[in-house]
Order: sequence, then C-alpha cells, then structure tokens
Amino acid sequence: MRDKTLILNEEDITLRIRRMAWELFEKHQNQKELIIAGVYFRGFELAKRLAKRLQEICDLKISLAELHIDKEKPFGQTTEVKGLKEDFEGKCIVVVDDVLNSGKTMINALQPFLIKRVYSITTAVLVDRNHNRFPIKADIIGLSLATTLQEHVDVQLENESVYLT
Repeated sequence: MRDKTLILNEEDITLRIRRMAWELFEKHQNQKELIIAGVYFRGFELAKRLAKRLQEICDLKISLAELHIDKEKPFGQTTEVKGLKEDFEGKCIVVVDDVLNSGKTMINALQPFLIKRVYSITTAVLVDRNHNRFPIKADIIGLSLATTLQEHVDVQLENESVYLT
C-alpha cells in the first residue's frame, strides 16, 4: 500500500471553497443567473458546495447541473447534462471538477456548452495538478499542486479530506 499524505483537511477545504465562491461572485457579479455544472460524482459534490456558499454571499439565481461522462471511453461519447430545467443558451456556465489532471475530463465536460451560444464559461477545480496534456486550464483553483505523474490526488469530500498517494 502506498503512503497517504494529507494535503487538505476539513478546515482547508472549507476555506478554499469559500475563496472559490468569492472569486466566482467577483467574476459574475454583474450577471443575474449562473449555472454551475459539476462532473459527476465528486465534481458535482463540489459544485453543490460552491452553489450553497454563493447563495450565502449573493443573490444570483443559481442552477445546478450534473455532467455525466464515460471516463473509460471519454472520446466519441457525448457528455450528458442532467438536472437543468431550462436551456443554457446565453447563460454563464461554471464547469466544476475535483481535480484537474491531464485536462481530458474537463475538455469533455465543456463539450455540451461549446456547441451552444453560451454567454461565458468558467472552469473551477479544487486541486490543479498542472499535468495538462490538453489546452485546458482552470480559472478558479482551490489548490495548485506540483506532483509527479506517478502520484495520485484522492479527493474525499464525504470525509472532508484530500490525500496525495
């Protein structure tokens, strides 16, 4: 078994989500509505937390969506957007995931929003590993972490912890 190093605890995660929410508010404060779309599962859990924190600090109308991607076969698959009651055309979109590694998941998560005329797209991640193989960057980052390719970042939002293994 590989050693686990705690890199974020409950307090760290809470502080970073609070800061990320404020950054999102500052970036979108002139808007009336914001759609926060999280990559299912952990990205959606993070999206729910960001939405809750945003609702505490501003009066933006916030809608949540789940993005379902087949991570085993991400290319050639269509990303499914679940949970939105209305069309997202002309809206501000925030795409959220727990970790940005190579950029493959994030580039697929953006797919449904790139084929419509949305107003803007912002990307947000709790941890950015800086190992991008695709031209993707996160606009809002909780923690930027330099790692080796052999290391793994394990986000456990249910246990309020992030580990490096």
